[in-house]
Amino acid sequence: MVQFYSPNRRSVNRGIISVTADNLDAQGQGIARHQGKTIFISGLLPGEQAQIQLTEEKRQFAKGKIVKRLSDSPDRVSPPCPHFKVCGGCQQQHVASELQANTKACVLERLMQRETGLNISAHPIIHGPEYGYRRRARLGLQYNAKQRALFMGFRQNQTNDLVNIKHCPVMRPELEQLLQPLSQCLNSLNAVKRLGHVELVLADNGPLIVLRHLDPLKHEDREILRTFSVQHNVSLYLAAGDDNPLEPLSEGQPGPWYQVDGLKLEFSPQDFIQVNDEVNQQMVSQALAWLDLQPTDRVLDLFCGMGNFTLPIAAKVQSVVGVEGVAALVASGQYNAQLNELMNVDFFHENLESDIHRQPWAALGFNKVLLDPARAGAAGVMPHIVKLAPEKVVYVSCNPTTLARDSKALLEAGYHLVSVRMLDMFPHTSHLESMALFIRHDLSGVGD
Repeated sequence: MVQFYSPNRRSVNRGIISVTADNLDAQGQGIARHQGKTIFISGLLPGEQAQIQLTEEKRQFAKGKIVKRLSDSPDRVSPPCPHFKVCGGCQQQHVASELQANTKACVLERLMQRETGLNISAHPIIHGPEYGYRRRARLGLQYNAKQRALFMGFRQNQTNDLVNIKHCPVMRPELEQLLQPLSQCLNSLNAVKRLGHVELVLADNGPLIVLRHLDPLKHEDREILRTFSVQHNVSLYLAAGDDNPLEPLSEGQPGPWYQVDGLKLEFSPQDFIQVNDEVNQQMVSQALAWLDLQPTDRVLDLFCGMGNFTLPIAAKVQSVVGVEGVAALVASGQYNAQLNELMNVDFFHENLESDIHRQPWAALGFNKVLLDPARAGAAGVMPHIVKLAPEKVVYVSCNPTTLARDSKALLEAGYHLVSVRMLDMFPHTSHLESMALFIRHDLSGVGD
C-alpha cells in the first residue's frame, strides 16, 4: 500500500513516561513538563507523580492518559457521584473545591494579564455551595431498544450516548429526588419512544418539569403525567415543539418565581434564569455595590435578560433601561417591573449585534452601565459604551476570553480596571464565570 507524507501528521510516542504535575488548567487537567514540552493529563493533580502514555502530540504541547498513578495529592477527594468519569456533566469532582476555585481564579488572572498587561487579583472568590446548587437541569431522553427502556440523563464525555442518571449530587435535592420516579413515569408512557428531552427547574415556590414530546400525547399518557404531578407536588408543562407555547398539564398552576435582592421575579419555565441561586444573589449584590447606586443615577443594563440586575437597580436609582434581544425575556422584565411597582424602568427588545446607533435607547444618556453578554462577548456595543462615557462599568462574563478582549476597549478609552471577581457558579465543571469593575480614569483616584 502506498503511503504519502503529510507534514501535519505527527506520530505519537506510545511508550510509558513518568511525569509529575505542577499545575491544573481550567478544565481540571494536570499540567506536567517532559523534555521541554507541556503535557496535559486528565485526572492528575498538582504534586502527583504518574506513569502516563501520550495520546496526542503537537509541536507545542501533548496530551496523555494515566497508566498508573504513583502518588496522591492531599487535594484529591472521592467523588460522591456514582456516574463520575462516565457522565460528561462534571469533570472535577475528584479535586478539592478550594483548589478548583483557586485554579479558575488564577486562569482568569493570567488571561487578563496577558491580554491587558495588568496584574490584578480575581480574589476574593464568590462562592456558593459545593453540591446541591443546580436549580435547573436539562436531561436528554433516549430509548434504548436493546434494554427496552428509556434512558434519561446527560451525555457521556465526548459521545452522543446518554448516561442513565439515577443520582446527581450537584442538583438541588428537591430536583434530584425526582429523577428515579420521573424515569419510571416516563418509561410507563405509550409515547416512550417519541420523547425529546425533559427540563427540571426549582422555583422558589416549588419544582416544575417541562417535557418535550415529538408526537401528540394520548389521553392515557396525559393522565399518567397528571397523576405524577399531583403525587410529587410538581408543576408539569408539555412542549409539543420549539415554536409552540407551553401547555400547563393542569389548569390553575401557579407561575414559577424567584426572589433577588428582595424583589419577586416571575418567569416562564422556558426563560433563562441563573442556575446557581446563591451565587446569583451574591453576584447581584456585588454588582450593585460596585455601581455605588445613587437616587440621581441613570443606568443602562445591556443583555439584561428578564431583569435579574435591572429590577434590583431600579429600586435604587432615578431610572434604568434594560436592552435584550429575546422578546420573551423583555416581556417578563416588563411584567415584573409592574409586579414590583417599579415605574422607572424601560425595556427595549433590540439586537445588540446589529447597528445599535439607530436603536432608540442609544440616544439616551447614562452615567453608569452594566452588561452581561453571552459567550461571544460585547464587541459590538463597546464603542457605544465608550461614547456614553459612564462613570462606572460593571461587566459580568461567562467567557473570560471575551471579557479580556472587551476590556481593552475600555482601558484604551481611559478607564481603570479596579476589581475582578471569579464567580464559582458551576463547581466541579470547567465553566468560568467572572465580573469586572471599570471606573473612568478621572474619577478613579488613580494617577496618570
